[in-house]
Amino acid sequence: MGSDPDSPIAAPTVSDDTAIDLQLAYESAGIQEMLDQLDRELIGLRPVKARIREIAALLVVDRARHQVGLETTPPSLHMSFTGRPGTGKTTVAARMSKILHGLGYVRKGHVVTATRDDLVGQYIGHTAPKTREMLKKAMGGVLFIDEAYYLYRPENERDYGAEAIEILLQVMESNRDDLVVIFAGYKERMDVFYQSNPGLSSRVANHIDFPDYSAAELLAIAQLILAAENYRFSEEAAAAFADYIQRRMQLPFFANARSIRNAIDRARMRQANRLFSRMGTPLTKLDLMTIEAEDITASRVFAGEVEGLDPARPLT
Repeated sequence: MGSDPDSPIAAPTVSDDTAIDLQLAYESAGIQEMLDQLDRELIGLRPVKARIREIAALLVVDRARHQVGLETTPPSLHMSFTGRPGTGKTTVAARMSKILHGLGYVRKGHVVTATRDDLVGQYIGHTAPKTREMLKKAMGGVLFIDEAYYLYRPENERDYGAEAIEILLQVMESNRDDLVVIFAGYKERMDVFYQSNPGLSSRVANHIDFPDYSAAELLAIAQLILAAENYRFSEEAAAAFADYIQRRMQLPFFANARSIRNAIDRARMRQANRLFSRMGTPLTKLDLMTIEAEDITASRVFAGEVEGLDPARPLT
């Protein structure tokens, strides 16, 4: 007697004592490798890394429950990353997307970064297609919205940011199994942003705060950046850069690891000019690799100024 191809197929019965190896599931999805890479790439951020591990554990267990027939609503994975610039939010978003992909929660595992300008139009009928286009690009992965509070401008009644938020809310709910939205920005402003949008706040279940780096962590970050580019500090330069960090942290516009990378780039430029001034003198491999103290102390930061700004522009 033939079977009816249209008749429903019963789900396989799984006994209560079926063994599930969570460690195997964790390793097969490559989660540990991704977390180890995060540890290598990012100095510090212990509370952030701990929270990422907690989310990964939740997803592994949720998938195991699904495998044994314990059906539940997929966990809400939309997130809020708060912290100052240069604290690793974009890097963590990329790693989070790979973890979600490894566990089968998103199809592609890519990250699309957007700002207000990518989502909000300037005239009637302009916002919806812009927002939907960015959502289409991000589908199957993560949409990372930086400085998300700029979407909401209540002081301007002709602003179209509210329309973009409404579309985001709809898609976040209806496509929660194929899209994760991460809102990012300064903590104080993000708090106001969520208070102003109760519907948005209720859809963001995971709030992760990224602390500023300590001076010691910033020096370790500098060493990592140098090593990745085949440079090194001399002993005197390392001491000078530690001094530089202490001074730079006290000045305006400090952006954590981003400011450190910029400082390294300028030190490399000074080193190149110093070596170029020795034209005609043979150079060793060590000469080409080594940043000296003078390449650091020539910075305007030692005069109490922020590099990269017009010298005539007052610090604010």
